[in-house]
This record gives sequence, structure tokens and C-alpha cells, in this order.
Amino acid sequence: MSKLEEQVNGKLLPGMHLPHPLQALFNWIEGNGLYIDRPTGERIGFLFPEAELRDSWTETERKGGTNIEFFAEGNANLKYWFGHERPEVLDRLCVFAKTGAEGSMAALWLAPNGDQKFVHLGSGSGSVMTCILADDPVDFVRLLAIGYDEICWGSDFAAPPPLDGSFVVHPNIEYRQWVQATFPGVIPQIGLEIVKHPDDMGDAGSKDQFNRWVAQNVA
Repeated sequence: MSKLEEQVNGKLLPGMHLPHPLQALFNWIEGNGLYIDRPTGERIGFLFPEAELRDSWTETERKGGTNIEFFAEGNANLKYWFGHERPEVLDRLCVFAKTGAEGSMAALWLAPNGDQKFVHLGSGSGSVMTCILADDPVDFVRLLAIGYDEICWGSDFAAPPPLDGSFVVHPNIEYRQWVQATFPGVIPQIGLEIVKHPDDMGDAGSKDQFNRWVAQNVA
């Protein structure tokens, strides 16, 4: 068992489980040395070598594909996001990744019917996207392989990542190859093939189940 898996497992709430594709992803991350350990012992995993990503970063381009950090946060800080500490709400979520530099998050969510889904919680200071990222864990892994700069901007998902323009994120070839070898199938061209309703918090008439649930439970 990888250390990331062990630490995230320690934050799961009753009724939750760590899907096999996420376990496999954590094993791949640690097997390739794509992590750091904080002095407190908390492990943070990446999809691309952080030093190489930083060194390649210019005003017009960078290497590394989607930039995301994996770590075991759980739900301890969600009282600030929801504005309350009601366990019947907070105990349905386990944050396991930071999706944006401005603080947006990905979490496992137990829907009211008991199904577990991958969801996005926008930081509010940048992204406000609040929606289901993927119903299927393999789709979540594939979403990260499409190559968007970050997966916190739903407005990006209608088109493939730009190959030219003001800022180009070069694909993470090693990660894409691992995804295709481990989970045979096609990596989608656009995010909307996976993220069906990338709605923002407070969107009236949202078709996204998580968005509507948040609207009913946020203070």
C-alpha cells in the first residue's frame, strides 16, 4: 500500500472507499518518485516532476500537463467552505487533492443514495466551479490525462487544451502512456465528455446533482 493511499484511507468517512484506479494512481506517483513529504509526515503527490515543471515555466509555455496535488485532507477544513459544522453534511466529503493554485479542491462525495462520486469545490477566490467531476474513477484518471492547465476551470472543458496561443501546457506524455496502458480505452479530447455539468456555485437551475446538494446545505 502506498503512503498516499494509507493517509487518504485514514481520512475516509463511514461508507466511503478508495477506488482501485485511485490506488493505482497513487502507486504510480510513488513508484516514479513524484512526491514530497512535509516535516509533519504528510505526503503530497504530483503527476510530473515539480522541479522540471518550474524550470520549464515561461510566460508562454510550460511542461507537465495538468497541475494537481494529491494529499490527505479529509473534511476538517470544510466548515469554512460550507459555513457550518453539521456532520450530516461534512461527513459526506473527503478532500484528497488541490485542483487549482487559488485553492480549489477535489473530493470524494457520498451522494444521498450512497453512490460515491468525484466532485469539485471551487475556492471562491478564483474558480467557483461546484460539480461532479466524474461518476466513474477511471474517468477521473482520464480527465487528468487530457492536459488542461488545471481542472478547476469549467469554461475550458468545451475545447481541447490549446496547442498554441498565449500560454501552452505541453502534455504529460508519461502519465498519458500509463493511463492508456493501465485503463485501456480512449482518453477524451475535451473535458465535457467526462464533466457533464461544470456549473458554478449558485447557478440557478443547475442540472448537476452535487451543485444542487451544495445549494441546499451551504450556509
